[in-house]
Amino acid sequence: MKIGFDNDKYLKEQSEEIRRRAGKYGRLYLEFGGKLMNDFHAARCLPGYHPNVKLRLLQSLKDQAEVILCIYAGDIERKKMRADFGISYADDALKLIDDLSALGLVVRGVVVTRYEGQLAAQQFGQKLESRGVKCYFHGKTLGYPADVDTVVSDQGYGKNPFIPVERSIVVVTAPGPGSGKFATCLNQIYHEYRQGRLAGYSKFESFPVWNLPLHHPLNIAYEAATIDLKDKNMIDPYHLAAYGKTAVNYNRDVDAYPLLKAIWEKMTNGECPYKSPTDMGVNRIGFGIVDDAVVQEASKQEVIRRYMRYQCLYVEGATDVDSLERAKMLMDSLGLKTENRLVALAARGAAETARQQGKGKAGGQIVSAAALQLHTGEIVTGRNSDELHACSAVILNAVKKLAGIPDRLPLLAPTILQSISHMKHDILKGGYTSLNLDEALIALAISATTNPAAQLAMEKLGELATCEVHMTHMVTPGDEAGLRRLACRYTSDPYYATNQLFNGAQ
Repeated sequence: MKIGFDNDKYLKEQSEEIRRRAGKYGRLYLEFGGKLMNDFHAARCLPGYHPNVKLRLLQSLKDQAEVILCIYAGDIERKKMRADFGISYADDALKLIDDLSALGLVVRGVVVTRYEGQLAAQQFGQKLESRGVKCYFHGKTLGYPADVDTVVSDQGYGKNPFIPVERSIVVVTAPGPGSGKFATCLNQIYHEYRQGRLAGYSKFESFPVWNLPLHHPLNIAYEAATIDLKDKNMIDPYHLAAYGKTAVNYNRDVDAYPLLKAIWEKMTNGECPYKSPTDMGVNRIGFGIVDDAVVQEASKQEVIRRYMRYQCLYVEGATDVDSLERAKMLMDSLGLKTENRLVALAARGAAETARQQGKGKAGGQIVSAAALQLHTGEIVTGRNSDELHACSAVILNAVKKLAGIPDRLPLLAPTILQSISHMKHDILKGGYTSLNLDEALIALAISATTNPAAQLAMEKLGELATCEVHMTHMVTPGDEAGLRRLACRYTSDPYYATNQLFNGAQ
């Protein structure tokens, strides 16, 4: 893989800027924009970027820093999912607490924001408290956003409880966007000033990258990743007016800046230290780019992946036509087509070849294929059969290739395939007997106990992490679970793998 990003260079720049800002105040509230952990979007767009590089930074500050975690009550209520993990925001919050604590970072508490008595939020809070994690509930702020006098009063921020903190840097983070981090920071700062303490605010940013062009593919990829939030990149008008220089920001931060400025001046009876929303952000990620051409190409591929995802979501009824059209517009702005994704071309070609050879499927299934690009650049394909899903076939073919095992040698023992088929069809009365990827991985592990080739192939599974995969049909639950375990980057065409309406058996 070509590398386009230097983690160490980025960490040095970012940590120095955080320390500089923290030195101005008795306490700095640092809102983390984006994902604190497992930032796979950044890793896909910036080859070489470690998904947990922000944790390395926090570990270097752990004697000075502690964490407050926010989660929107509405996200708990509707069980909003984190797509890359397939778990809810509530579960991701619990995982985040575990991971931060394991690294020696103090999690001071969890704030359930915009709370309106939701039962699921109450249960979540009770679960936390029973495990020794403090949970606080913040309702909607009275008067927000227009009535600043009410917002900055005992009826506004003063009505929400203060989270007691001890250290000089307080990281405010969340499982995802729209979780109330900004409001929590301001709520804390209001109470700090009421108690006679000097506190400041900054935002740890990654995207958009302020010192790259507005239409740089990396910034376009950020827009593609936040279509559901309706984020739009723009030139920061306040920065341009204050300094005569262009800087890229996005609509939510630009819209929030006048509010922050007014609230800050009301809370402190002084001038806001920031002249623009770009000033608020600590964003040195652009300085970590060491090969812009590599980053541009990776970002274009991310835009394609996001568009393909929205195509599938639209077919499933999980998004609206405006979001799909927005994703297509971003594709067009970079002159991209789905054919620019090499594994998509390969998978479609493999499916067409199978159809021409008459290798169709009975029982409602259709001919489907998958392709995987190894880190060497070589592309491996696979198609569905009576025994395997196309996704299962391509993974097994890939590890065969990596292990140097001839195609003619089977990895899965026939007796194991027959036993699983019997259980699925005759005992559990399932409609299909072919193995999805999750099942195929288990079958491979069992086969490895008696088949040296299977053992050798199984040892190569780790080398598939971050490989690109494409399927000519929408991913089924069992295939998706397996691809996540392998950490593959997958897309699919917006078609179902079967003509039957109920797809639960897949």
